[in-house]
Amino acid sequence: MADPKARRLLSAQEHLRDRVANALRAALIAGELRPGVIYSAPTLAADFGVSATPVREAMLDLAREGLVEAVRNKGFRITEMTEADLDEYTEIRALTEIPTIGRVTRTASREQLEALRPAAEEIVTAARDHDLIGYLEADRRFHLAVLALAGNRHLVTVVDDLRKRSRLYGLTELDLDGRLVDSAREHVELLDVMLTGDADAAMEVMRRHLHHVRSLWAAEQHGEPQQESALRLGGSR
Repeated sequence: MADPKARRLLSAQEHLRDRVANALRAALIAGELRPGVIYSAPTLAADFGVSATPVREAMLDLAREGLVEAVRNKGFRITEMTEADLDEYTEIRALTEIPTIGRVTRTASREQLEALRPAAEEIVTAARDHDLIGYLEADRRFHLAVLALAGNRHLVTVVDDLRKRSRLYGLTELDLDGRLVDSAREHVELLDVMLTGDADAAMEVMRRHLHHVRSLWAAEQHGEPQQESALRLGGSR
């Protein structure tokens, strides 16, 4: 049996790794970590106030999600995405998610759909609280839970991976000018329309939602990085 002390140490290390990964995601969302730029683990570790090891581990997690790429003997480069990439991501999401929303609207029970309401409302709450990481996590859980009702686990896996690679841009700008809450409410709207059983209307709401997401990507691609630091993390080396 493993040593309980060793298990506790491993758990603490994993927790720190997760916290660093979330802080890095926050920096990506805020635009502080810019596409194409190479960042070293020791430099980021100094910003976070931790050792380089959890930063490297967290960066490897982000590399598996396609958010960064390792550069031998230098560090990690933030993945760049072109307008063509963003168009292709949007097209794939439209081809998979819009018809699936229609299918789920026609086949899911009212109880199954109502079970999604806490996640939809959590997205709105996170937006009101200016919690961008919480917003993204709730957004991910809501969309994947909706798709899961179609009964195709492979589709859920593919969309989850796609969402990680495409990541939402422009959330900081939306949050600063007060529009993030309006965007968040689209999830509640989608759920309410699905509960009416109108598959065509639900697909139209989803189509509009994806259009808004693509617009956010474009705005961030051409926008300026935020000045307020997102590289903050509690804890010690």
